Amino acid sequence: MKKKQKVGVITLGCSKNVVDSERLMNQLINNNCELTDDPEKAEVVIINTCGFIEAAKEESINTILNAVEMKKNGSLKKVIVSGCLSERYKSDLEKEIPEVDVYFGTEDYGGILKELGGELKYELLGERVVTTPRHLAYLKISEGCNNPCSFCAIPLIRGKHVSRPMEQLVDEAGLLAQKGTKELVVIGQDTTDYGIDIYGRRNLAELLDRLSGIQGLEWIRLLYAYPSHFPKDVLEVIKNNPKVCKYLDMPLQHISDGVLKSMRRGITSRRTREMIDQIRQAVPDIALRTTFIVGYPAETEKDFNELCEFVKEYQFDKVGVFTYSVEENTTGFILGDPVSEEVKEERKAILMELQKEISLAKNRELIGKNLRVIVDGFEGSRKDGYYIARSMKDAPEVDGEVLIPAKEKLMTGSFYELKVYDCNEYDLYGEVLRI
Repeated sequence: MKKKQKVGVITLGCSKNVVDSERLMNQLINNNCELTDDPEKAEVVIINTCGFIEAAKEESINTILNAVEMKKNGSLKKVIVSGCLSERYKSDLEKEIPEVDVYFGTEDYGGILKELGGELKYELLGERVVTTPRHLAYLKISEGCNNPCSFCAIPLIRGKHVSRPMEQLVDEAGLLAQKGTKELVVIGQDTTDYGIDIYGRRNLAELLDRLSGIQGLEWIRLLYAYPSHFPKDVLEVIKNNPKVCKYLDMPLQHISDGVLKSMRRGITSRRTREMIDQIRQAVPDIALRTTFIVGYPAETEKDFNELCEFVKEYQFDKVGVFTYSVEENTTGFILGDPVSEEVKEERKAILMELQKEISLAKNRELIGKNLRVIVDGFEGSRKDGYYIARSMKDAPEVDGEVLIPAKEKLMTGSFYELKVYDCNEYDLYGEVLRI
């Protein structure tokens, strides 16, 4: 680029989008762009959109409209839209919001750079500008998904599952560790399918072992595991490798056989229960996180009650609940949306209230016990503020936190041993034992 441009990148949606934006930002810097996190100071704004569910689409649209308004007022010269929403609805968006200069799909770094007068530097594709706290980074090990879930548009947006070669991932993780990353969060649309397309087998366990050999990394956390083909050798790694967190995020979505079949999840209620029992038997102190969808078209009151009883019985450590969102061109689209929004929200509230009680009971069991935590940051004043920390059993952004009164100065990104002295439904309170 001849002239240095001020560019702001706005990232919406999940951690996978965060990684995409970080790769793009590194390319922008190496094409003589100046990055700014204040859109009002930018000449160009790039919006990396999310299009997964209705609420995410609305947030993306509103962000685009705000940027267009800034352009009309003269504070922006150019608005570029990329990501999942743009990949899926590009032609519609071009008609509805023509004020946007150009729309791109997912991971089209070359197209975006060309629009700004630059070029894609292939030798830098594995390098990123880390936008998370310095000690934390996401590692996206694959793109796309092969699972046929009836409610999900991800395969339509991101395509079939494609694993990244293990050597590339180890190199990228090594670069992140050199920059100060201590906690590596392994992500993908379906992390359990890792390797099957390029190595002929699911070798997530081998990848986790190789990542654990990188100097500087202390925690490796696994998210987005798919239940119907979870590789059991991963449990041995979680159990025996001290760097791999005793934590597993596995979205189950439901427990009723009728709903699971309609959702095309490839697993039964019985098999789900057996799998959870096997996981807990193999790693007794594992923290299990899952998510459920309520208000799916095939979900009856009986199905929902079965789900509630399942949550009570299995006492998950962390639970997220989503209301069903109709997605065009998915196989579930023909089922319509017969469950009212009022009923969906009511079921969500009931399920979350159940989990709140479970979470509070689990947190109370930790009072008086010692935990190793990593400090993410600080909130409030030095007089009455708190350090924000997490234990091995809490993923960033989605799980609870450990709050530490600011009696002594702690370092962000450092590990400390503390004793838990109080709790609420989701968070713990602790005092550091030694500095």
